[in-house]
Amino acid sequence: MKVLVVGTGARENAICESLKDDCELYSYMSNKNPGIAKIAKFKQGDEGDIQSVAKYAVDNKIDIAVIGPEAPLGKGIVDELEKNGIKCVGPNIEAAKIETDKSFMRNLFEKYDIEGSLIYKVFDNFKDIENFLDNFDRDAVIKPVGLTGGKGVKIVGEHLKDNQEAKKYAKEVMDNKMGGFPQVIIEERLIGEEFTIQAFSDGKNLAPMPAAQDHPYAFEGGKGPITGGMGSYSNKDGLLPFLKEEDYDEAVKIMEKTVHAVAKEASPYKGILYGQFMLTSNGPRLIEYNARFGDPEAMNVLPLMKTPMIEVCKSIVDGNLQNVEFEPLSSVCKYIVPDGYPETKYANEEIVIDEEKIESIGAKVFYAAVNQKEDGKIYTSSSRALGIVGIADSIDKSESIAEKACEYVKGNLYHRKDIGTEELIQQRIDHMKEIRK
Repeated sequence: MKVLVVGTGARENAICESLKDDCELYSYMSNKNPGIAKIAKFKQGDEGDIQSVAKYAVDNKIDIAVIGPEAPLGKGIVDELEKNGIKCVGPNIEAAKIETDKSFMRNLFEKYDIEGSLIYKVFDNFKDIENFLDNFDRDAVIKPVGLTGGKGVKIVGEHLKDNQEAKKYAKEVMDNKMGGFPQVIIEERLIGEEFTIQAFSDGKNLAPMPAAQDHPYAFEGGKGPITGGMGSYSNKDGLLPFLKEEDYDEAVKIMEKTVHAVAKEASPYKGILYGQFMLTSNGPRLIEYNARFGDPEAMNVLPLMKTPMIEVCKSIVDGNLQNVEFEPLSSVCKYIVPDGYPETKYANEEIVIDEEKIESIGAKVFYAAVNQKEDGKIYTSSSRALGIVGIADSIDKSESIAEKACEYVKGNLYHRKDIGTEELIQQRIDHMKEIRK
């Protein structure tokens, strides 16, 4: 079977690794990802040029295409591929609105009375924003309606001093059409612990994966700007140290109801649904959905799959998805980034990776936004460079493996040493205990 993976980052590298032994693997990527290039036939090109991707798929007689990033989904890459007879793991343009149009997602919760929503409003004029924030008696979260790669969200009390600053930022979002829309969403700020559940969906059935916790802040201790994600961890029981089984089950139920609602409102949702939740004193509340694997969370769960990924992909496109099994192991992912990221001055610099040493201690390396030149040397971009993953029978051991593996990457680089550490996880446990009181 011929499988095409669209996308160029560490998430796509992890997807390719999970497929490589069971199919003839192809890749369409914007940069030459060294991890993908050595295991797949590939073409370099703009992933957003959906006609070119479809032509490449047709020319190579691809059976199934797996779509990694959100931007091509928002442009209708699945519709274009399916029009050409290629089955896809990824939602079509209508179903992908669950991520690409946050107002669609929130309205869905209202219309179908799905639990776990929060107070929110969508605005398209500044006067209404001023009136709303003047009378809003809690901290607000300001979000662009469209896609901003996880970097457009600002929170009062963290990035914004007060609702006056929130007004200025909301105006900036609208004036610049940040995310592609002259609109803004204002939501209540939730207090709790964030967690992620990713699930496979065939449009009717949902197969959830182990929960993970992402660390979006750039610097240790949860400080600095929000990034695309600095690392994440998962636990061998599929839960998290602060997450109870009933919380997990409740979040999955919310996702199942969402899939049924999307089928009624748009079209069957086929692919990966990523639910980002906040665990509050009243249980899980949905922050947002993504229409694809998380990055970094894909790197936590894909290496743990017992059910072959190719079988899961077939069952998604055929509409007969069943439970997917995972090894009972923990994982910790640490992202290595150019020093100073996200405002780095160390882009386009050579880095040296000792893959053999990394693999010899039981860690995995997934290549992200790097460029491999013709001489084989690898250079950073201004974005995240490598995902390093440790896997063991506890979070603590996984963290030690990942941290040791980071020593075998040289350059002007930085990573959050605290991700997956006992100290940081205990803080999360204590925080949740306090909230549950």
